[in-house]
Amino acid sequence: MSKVFPRHTQAVLPTAHKGDGIYIIDSEGKYYLDGSGGAAVSCLGHSDPDVISAIKTQLDSLDFAHTGFLTSAPAEALAAKLIAHAPEGIDRVYLVSGGSEAVEAALKLARQYMIEIGQPERTRFISRRQSYHGNTLGALGTGGNAWRREPFDPVMVSASHINACFEYRGRADDETPYDFGQRVANELEEELLRVGPETVIGFLAEPVVGATAGAVPAVEGYFRRIRQICDQYGILLILDEVMCGMGRTGTFFACEQDDVRPDIITIAKGLGAGYQPIGAMLCSGGIYSAIENGSGFFQHGHTYLGHPVACAAAHAVVTKLTDGGMTARAAQIGAYFGAALSEAFGQHPHVGDIRGRGMFRGLEFVADRETKAPFDSDRKLAARLKTKAMENGLICYPMGGTIDGQNGDHVLLAPPFICTESQIDELVDKLQKSVEGVI
Repeated sequence: MSKVFPRHTQAVLPTAHKGDGIYIIDSEGKYYLDGSGGAAVSCLGHSDPDVISAIKTQLDSLDFAHTGFLTSAPAEALAAKLIAHAPEGIDRVYLVSGGSEAVEAALKLARQYMIEIGQPERTRFISRRQSYHGNTLGALGTGGNAWRREPFDPVMVSASHINACFEYRGRADDETPYDFGQRVANELEEELLRVGPETVIGFLAEPVVGATAGAVPAVEGYFRRIRQICDQYGILLILDEVMCGMGRTGTFFACEQDDVRPDIITIAKGLGAGYQPIGAMLCSGGIYSAIENGSGFFQHGHTYLGHPVACAAAHAVVTKLTDGGMTARAAQIGAYFGAALSEAFGQHPHVGDIRGRGMFRGLEFVADRETKAPFDSDRKLAARLKTKAMENGLICYPMGGTIDGQNGDHVLLAPPFICTESQIDELVDKLQKSVEGVI
């Protein structure tokens, strides 16, 4: 009997045996098309020779060096590569081992920054409902997904939350998309005035909401207004690109498409493409200077920061995403992917919305398209879809609670950028069969 502590104690899972491009093969020889890249992780597929070679080469020279004593060539090269492609003003990289760690580092750096500049009264964060920023207590506390938060609320330091820029669910019939975006962005100012702007450290948001809502992009102009409000009240803008960044939406950083300049960005998942556990928190030169010219010490750290093997793998991944053109390919094949989903599901009586950017797409399921009424949560539609898709040889990412953490269902799709058009067609066909099998 297994001694692994699984995510779900009653689940009997197949054993992954081998990766082959966009497929994972289990120990019984069954192929699964990885239609969600795990959790938007495997952007280059499962057998990339260049990344594998980079890992092997690094192991031949250095396995580990603790960053309290030494830096390493792979860490320096990766940081330089990321900054070369980062938004204007972003100047430093703090390398960690995953997305939750990256967000935790961002929250702690933001708080310490306020102390360093003489504003210790700033102790609050604001984020959005139906957001997810990680599973550590700090990251979970800023998240806005009610179902994930509920068991741990008594032991978390919570943020306050405003509505997300969720056009399908939030825009009124008489509103333009732009006016809707401005209205929900202005909720940030309203919340600042409610709690006292002098008490707020920063605003945390995903440029394209991932797991909890299913690839929801902001409307045009939303983040520009958010940036204006942050500047007006002296708070930091922290963008969580753990899931939507690293080429996933068709640009290297997702926020490039929203014409917004963040103060801090978090990345992970596609940064290592699944080959090694790695994440990063990137910050502006101004934030770094406040630490450098103040206490000189960021009061934070983990044992595996800047792990040389993970950094070597990530450098190979980032090189392929940028110089190798894979981000541009994500935009190109992503357009085909979006069109294929619209062709297959655009008139489906129980698909209310098809959304997303690049190779980051979501379908929201409804009982009634006219009223947008969700299916009864007792049907456990998302869980049943996941099971049916696995039976059909498709890995996808269905979730319940799309609307408010309790009601609504969607499926998130984030396949590898190396997909061909015929493989996209295969994914859509398997998804169609799976949806019909549960609705």
